[in-house]
Amino acid sequence: MVDSLTYTPKITVEFEIGEKDFFVAGECASRVKKTLQQLGLKQDIIKRIAIIIYEAAMNVAIHATSGRLIVHVDPDGITIVTQDIGAGIEDIDLAMKEGYSTATYEIREMGFGAGMGLSNIKQCSDNLYLESKVGVGTNLEARVFFKDQKKAGEDA
Repeated sequence: MVDSLTYTPKITVEFEIGEKDFFVAGECASRVKKTLQQLGLKQDIIKRIAIIIYEAAMNVAIHATSGRLIVHVDPDGITIVTQDIGAGIEDIDLAMKEGYSTATYEIREMGFGAGMGLSNIKQCSDNLYLESKVGVGTNLEARVFFKDQKKAGEDA
């Protein structure tokens, strides 16, 4: 297995995710995981990427009316982007706390919306950028490097 790719593929995969489309949200992580395995990446990197994609895609399905998930693979790492149209996040700092959720009762009854998504994404990412506008939607960008690189904000 490799930490980084020995050649220079640039792969972009995009998924459209509809409101409460949990099947597509789950398929995002599954399909990308298979592709990364075929590229020969280490399992620990694949696991981190799969968690980020699953949580990000589920957030779109749970909280937005529509959105998309884009995965960019380059020689240095992988970037996961979600862009959605939805209610937006009123307080990003609060939303990042484990257990905080704005999911409806219906969603929680289905076993989703436990409030771990954003904190799981943060834990698995080397870099995370999140912006949101209430009543408009949310954009998320998570980055995982193939080699040990410092996270944004860490001292050299």
